[in-house]
Amino acid sequence: MSNTVYTADIHIERLKGPHRQAWLPAHDGPVEFGVHGGIAEHYGVEPEREITTTIDYVMAATGG
Repeated sequence: MSNTVYTADIHIERLKGPHRQAWLPAHDGPVEFGVHGGIAEHYGVEPEREITTTIDYVMAATGG
């Protein structure tokens, strides 16, 4: 069995509804997550403002 190479030190805080912020390694300040467009509609929420979703970040991280 191999040794652990990396463990991410991430802190996530829920602010209100789907609005969250996360502190990620090698990033200054928190990253915001929320909902927008069709995703907000699907979950039946009306955000105070549209914010990038976690799935947007996952898709970007895997090359689109």
